[in-house]
Amino acid sequence: MATKRLFSSCIIGLLALAGAGTALRGQTVGFAYVANCGSPCDGTMPGNVSAYSIDGTGALTQIAGSPFPAGTASHSVAVDPAGQFAYVANLGSNDVSAYSIDAATGALTPVAGSPFPAGTASHSVAVDPAGQFVYVANVQSNTVSAYAIDRTTGALTPVAGSPIPSGQPTAVAVHPTGQFAYVPSGNTDNVSAYVIKRAGGLLPLCSSPFPAGTTPFSAAVDPMGQFVYVTNDISNNVSAYTIDGITGALSAVAGSPFPAGLSPRSVTVDPTGRFTYVANLSSNDVYAYSIDRTTGALTPVAGSPFPAGSGPGSMTVNGTGQFVYVPNGGAGDVSAYAIDGTTGALTPVAGSPFPAGMVPISVTTTIPQ
Repeated sequence: MATKRLFSSCIIGLLALAGAGTALRGQTVGFAYVANCGSPCDGTMPGNVSAYSIDGTGALTQIAGSPFPAGTASHSVAVDPAGQFAYVANLGSNDVSAYSIDAATGALTPVAGSPFPAGTASHSVAVDPAGQFVYVANVQSNTVSAYAIDRTTGALTPVAGSPIPSGQPTAVAVHPTGQFAYVPSGNTDNVSAYVIKRAGGLLPLCSSPFPAGTTPFSAAVDPMGQFVYVTNDISNNVSAYTIDGITGALSAVAGSPFPAGLSPRSVTVDPTGRFTYVANLSSNDVYAYSIDRTTGALTPVAGSPFPAGSGPGSMTVNGTGQFVYVPNGGAGDVSAYAIDGTTGALTPVAGSPFPAGMVPISVTTTIPQ
């Protein structure tokens, strides 16, 4: 696996599309969190989390106390849908840092008992749409750790049967209904599919795994739960699948895989389910696609790809569908874009890029509840 590079997220509401909001610069409309891996991002350096307020233009301002300490080689960050807790997978210390989020300021406070043990090389973290469970892909121990969230404290407790065997997992994407989970495997070039049990455990589908491209790296499910998109790091494309709503099984979309840039590392779908965005690590850009809502096929948006900084390895669309954020691992900053609500095209936010920590590698956002 040495030749395959393995470094490196529930609809919240309907939508104020880009250009439709009335919030002004300086008015906080949400928070953003960026996991900084540390330099070099080799699993040996301490990591941390940069925290920002988002204003009505999409601009980022670091909040007091940022960055917040995390584990070794902080590699992935996710927040629960209520915006109460943040979780960081630490690649080097093989654990998960948990924080409570100050609803007024966005500041992070460690949860009692944090960090919580995970598998070897905790690569990616996801929270289910109901905010009940956390899943961590452990890329070297070939498992997925599953935890129940204490809704009062944010503390994590392993669910029965955790960790779950899963190829060489690089990410976990949870279906918006919370019924299914999809896990790309970097060394077997496929995607494993699971039914999520009531207690949070994962049960493999009999028809799983499903073929993908070379070195699948990241996965995203559209907010309507009809399609899954998977980036393939070495074959430079995106695999697209339709989801059987009863069984969770995957079928390849006609025309899949769809071309992307060089080393596509991260994929996200906007909250309307109309657009997909892919961060390409080696070509330093973002591909934007419109989604055929009937078939799931991808068509490049006019003007795509859009320039990013050096080494964009992750991305997210904020909860209102107005902005895209891309951490640039090689540049130590975060590119911010406004989304054209009609076309899906991206325009840099004034002041972008915004400073981050050493090797920013993952990003997530939350909005006030």
